[in-house]
Formats: sequence, structure tokens, C-alpha cells
Amino acid sequence: MTPTPEARAAAGSDLAPHELRILVAVADTGGFSAAAVALGLTQSAVSHSVRGSERKVGAVLFDRDRTGARPTPAGERAVAHARRVLRLLDVLVTEARAAAGTGAGPDGPVGPLRIAAFRSAALHLLPPVLRRLRDRHPGIEARVRIVREVGAGTAGEVAAGRADVGIATLGGSTPPPSGLTTAVLFSEPYSLVHPAGHSAPRSLPLVDWAENCGSYTRGWWASQDWIPAATVEAEDDGAVLSLVSSGHGMAVMPALSLTGAPHSVGITALGSDRPFRQVGYVTTPELAGTATVRALVRELRGTIPPGCDRP
Repeated sequence: MTPTPEARAAAGSDLAPHELRILVAVADTGGFSAAAVALGLTQSAVSHSVRGSERKVGAVLFDRDRTGARPTPAGERAVAHARRVLRLLDVLVTEARAAAGTGAGPDGPVGPLRIAAFRSAALHLLPPVLRRLRDRHPGIEARVRIVREVGAGTAGEVAAGRADVGIATLGGSTPPPSGLTTAVLFSEPYSLVHPAGHSAPRSLPLVDWAENCGSYTRGWWASQDWIPAATVEAEDDGAVLSLVSSGHGMAVMPALSLTGAPHSVGITALGSDRPFRQVGYVTTPELAGTATVRALVRELRGTIPPGCDRP
């Protein structure tokens, strides 16, 4: 369905907030009927709204079949923008009330703050950050989702409008989606991890996980002839530590993943040419200046985990 320019002009090109919410609901629930239930509307109202949005945009936004509705490539882009626009409408109200002195609490900004973080950052970086944030700004409601740092990762959650801030690994050969604001917080070195007391840890089989050895360490990794192909693939870095602790092999892991490692695990430095991983934050230019995001960034900048260095 490709409407003529005249048809688009007649229909008007601006989407209303309720139309954006319907697009997001259809994408999130996977169908018109499920979106209708979630929004308290009829299925025909949802279907009519989506057709109207498609006419205004001039593109098919969803592929429909008997199993439901899935965003087309154009729909993926439209839904991502819809989420971000709806979030900005929320921010508009919060920031305007704060400026007028009617919305901010006595301790500063209020409102939700959606954070996407990879596992080790959520476990070992965010707890002290969020504790200080809560003490200084109790009106901020932080919501943390753990996202695997593969593919689009946490930066993709921000680009898609599902998170306000992503704690991300930066500096790799695959940059975050264009149009986002990024900054490095610290660099974390990699170390050799092995069963404590083992006399020849480099001779052990390798235990690894999908998020490890990103593009920032790929060259170093490939040049190490002592690192074999992984014989055990774990789901995450916590499972890797457990397997190493139980004597199933060795691993090469970044500092955040080793925070609070058990005494049964030995940690050996990899020398002066050891690889590093940059950890930072990702947000949108529109949200970067909001009070809630600025408050979080201040706390993040004041936290350097043990064994890590400032950029």
C-alpha cells in the first residue's frame, strides 16, 4: 500500500499521541487483538488507527497474517520513533512542572528513569550508583533491565525507545546506532581466571560466553596462540565463574565480571599488553539534558570500579 502524495496530503501527516501508543502496543503485543486488550479498545479501533497511521506515513508498518502482526522495516523505525516521542511527551510535562516549581520534589527531579545494562554492570556498577541516586533524589524511580551485550545490545534499547540510558561497552568496531549521545566512563582490563592454586592455568580448556571477546579485544585474542577454542560455552559471565571455580577450565574475563569472585578462583594479570574494554553510557540527545538523566550521569562519573581506570 503506497498512497499518492495527494492522498497523504489530504489525510495529514502528523500522528497523534494516541496513534503512536497504538503502534507501540501492536509491536509489543504482536497483534491487533492483543493490543486492543492492552489498551482497552476494540480490535476494529486498533486496526482502523493503524491503517490511518500507514496512510499518513505513506508506508506499510505491519505485516499481518493469521498469527498476528509484525513490524516491517519501516514499522520498526516508526515504532522506535513513536516510543521516543511518547517518552519526550512525558518528559515535557515533568520538566515543565519542575521549571514552574510545581512538579519537582524537595530533593530535585522526579519521575521514571529507564536503564538498560549488561549483566556485570547491573550487578557490580549500578547498585552503589542507584543507592546514591536514591539518597539524593528520592523522587527518581529507576527501572533497570538486564540486556545481553550482543547484537544491538543496550545501545539498541535506547535507539528503540525502550530505555532512557544504556550502560554499554564502547570503542568496538561496531559503533552504537547513529544519532545517540555516548561517553566513556572507565576502562576495565581483562585477566586470566582459573581455579585457585593451579600450577599451569594456561594449559586448561577455555570456558567462554557469547558476550565475551568483543571487537575491542578481537585482535589481541587472535594473536594469543595459547588460547584454545572454547570447549565450554556458558550463558553468562556468572556461569563462567562458577565453572572455573569448579575446576572445569580457565577463562579470560573483564574486571567488572570478576567483582566479588570467590576465593576458589585465581586471577592472574595478563601483562602490559592485556586488552581493555571501555564501559560508558548511551542516551539520546533529547534526553541527555533532562534532570533525571543528568543526575544519573553525575553518579556514574563518580564511580570507578576496583581495577578499572578513568578514560
